[in-house]
Order: sequence, then C-alpha cells, then structure tokens
Amino acid sequence: MRMRNEDFIAILETGIPPAGLDATYGTYADMFARLLASKGRSFKIFKTLQGELPDHDERLKGVVITGSPAGVYESDPWIIALMDWLRALNVEIPVVGICFGHQIMAQAWGGHVEKSHKGWGIGLHEYEVQAHDLWQELAGAAEGIKIACAVTHQDQVVTKPEKAIVLAGSEFTPHGALYYTDRKGLSFQCHPEFCEDFASDLLISRRGIRIDPALVDQALTTLKKPSQRHDVLGAISKFLGA
Repeated sequence: MRMRNEDFIAILETGIPPAGLDATYGTYADMFARLLASKGRSFKIFKTLQGELPDHDERLKGVVITGSPAGVYESDPWIIALMDWLRALNVEIPVVGICFGHQIMAQAWGGHVEKSHKGWGIGLHEYEVQAHDLWQELAGAAEGIKIACAVTHQDQVVTKPEKAIVLAGSEFTPHGALYYTDRKGLSFQCHPEFCEDFASDLLISRRGIRIDPALVDQALTTLKKPSQRHDVLGAISKFLGA
C-alpha cells in the first residue's frame, strides 16, 4: 500500500491464480510487487477484474497489467473500462503488459487480438529477439539472444498497432513482445513472473480440464530448461524507472 501523497506504480490485477495456488505463491499482483521491488518504489494494487482503476493523476508513475483467463475481445464492463482507461492515459506514463496485459494494450491502441487457430501455447517457449539494440539497452543482453520464458495462452495479438515494433517473437507467437514508439509501452506474451514451480503447478491444475493431458505432460518437460525470465524482469524494471 502507499501513503496518500506518495508516487506509485499501479498493478492492475485482471486475473487471479486457480484456488490454492495463490495461498502458496501469492496472487499475480503479489508476484510483480515482490519481483519488481526496489528502493523508493511504491506499488498499489487495483482489482481491475472487479472494476478498480487508478485516477489519471500526477502520482501515477507507471502501470503493470497482469495476466487473466479473460479475452480482450469479450464485452465484460471491466474490460471495456480498462481499454477506455488505456486510451485516455498520459502517453508519458510507462505501461507494461503481461499476457492479457500485452493483448489489451494492443487491442486498445489499434491492434487486433483473437483466439488463435494454433491452439494452446504452454510450457517454456523461445522468442527470437528482433530489435537487438533495443533489447540490449533494456536488458543488457548480447545481440542475437533468444528469450525463453513460460507461457500459457490461446489468444494472440494477430495485428500489432501501427506504432508498435516487434521486440521479439516466434513462429508460434510472431508478436511475442512489443515496444511502442508513440507512447511508453512495453509488453510480453510470456510470463516472467512465473517461477518454474508455479508454472508447473498451474499446468497440472489445468491438466485434462482445460488442456489436453498429453500437451501438458510435454510442456512440463520444457519448464526444466533454462529461462531468461529474470532478464525480462530486469528489462521491465528498467523501463518502469525509479
């Protein structure tokens, strides 16, 4: 929480983990507040799934939009309100979106999102960096590096906004990470906030319920491979500023 007159970064909670996982790992908003914590940085969590959004005031210094099982093309009032809020937001305020957050930023700012015919993307996916200089500036990573990180999604950004450039992507997810040139926006389809244990437990909770068991079993093996999630988190932290 923040003091009344303190600058803050808003974490917009658009989804919650399946029952039981939040008790072990915390909520998605908790994960980001913990992983992005630094001296002098204050967070306030907004339950956007329940309609909460920050005021557009001078105390708002950044925004993080979490993942969600919802689709940005759905007509739920909170989704429509979030898109309107994003369109009205000061372009100088840095916004970071993850999974659903990545998608709703694209949808609100001129792109298009839909449920992909490719089906579920789960496990550890690799994105090839396309904007090498930009990624090196954000993450200090060497040119040509790939970003390996946990994913879980069916929806995808199929048309990016005109003023967004593809930071990284893959054959399965061409618009895996976007960087906006007309405002301060950075977004990722992958989940850098997911540690290996959480990503595994999440998949197991969906095995045979939402996702084919064989696909889950295959994805679980990929999560044992090295991840660059901390590089992504470092890039996000730098992008958000002090």
